[in-house]
Amino acid sequence: MRRFVLTLATAGLFATGVALSAAAQGAPCGDAETPCEIAGGDYHYAVPTVTPKGIVMHLHGGGGRGRGLLTSGLARAALARGYVFVAPNGWHPENRWQRDWSVTARGTDHNRDDKVFLANVMADVRTRTGVTEGMVLLAGFSRGGSMVWDMACQVPDFADAFAPLAGAFWDDLPASCAAPVRLFHTHGWNDRTVPLEGRSFGGGAVVQGDVWASLKILRETNGCDARQPEKNSYDADLWLRHWTDCAAGEIQLMLHKGGHGAPQGWAARIMDWFEATPS
Repeated sequence: MRRFVLTLATAGLFATGVALSAAAQGAPCGDAETPCEIAGGDYHYAVPTVTPKGIVMHLHGGGGRGRGLLTSGLARAALARGYVFVAPNGWHPENRWQRDWSVTARGTDHNRDDKVFLANVMADVRTRTGVTEGMVLLAGFSRGGSMVWDMACQVPDFADAFAPLAGAFWDDLPASCAAPVRLFHTHGWNDRTVPLEGRSFGGGAVVQGDVWASLKILRETNGCDARQPEKNSYDADLWLRHWTDCAAGEIQLMLHKGGHGAPQGWAARIMDWFEATPS
């Protein structure tokens, strides 16, 4: 079981001289109208009716809000299976989208380091819920999906599994990642907002990364020496590629015929995959 999250979060907080938000003092928070406040931002969360067995965190897309994810398919699936569901709020008031994430990208600046913020959110959730053990899944949509790729690459011990949806690295692409991870990437074949090949803004000043290039970097990190997936499969309108014979970690790619969104049944499929994660 990975315990790096609590260590990183505590170190990040006390390095700046700020204590945890002390769930023990606080009034109830976490619902759609009352986010829990911590150093640098806030978040929403929901607890299952049974004893929690782990945590699922979901990052909203650019311009979105965490509270909107409390009624999402992934929230319902996570809670039904006994996981605490967490939806942080992106907050970068000087950016194009104030509710954004500090995705690593050429030509961009951010108001906070979301790697530290998300670790602080996780530490606060653990304090409030008492969930100090169990598996952790980090998922995200669009810009949130890109942040999931950054976390998987730069802070691989944050979660046991990563599930980005419709978002990948931005240029400049990383040369390599810190360690192998288990990652399930989902993307729409007809996505015009975040095309599979990426797109540029401001005359090329800022560039969405190529999903195929992102996968190549992770294949190299995971030791997927064969390059091609161990197998391909089809499920109705879904096309899947499975890199399961890598030296470490595992990569799943699921393409669907839609655009910038999730295919039907995405949440259940992701949770099935996540729950098959080796402990």
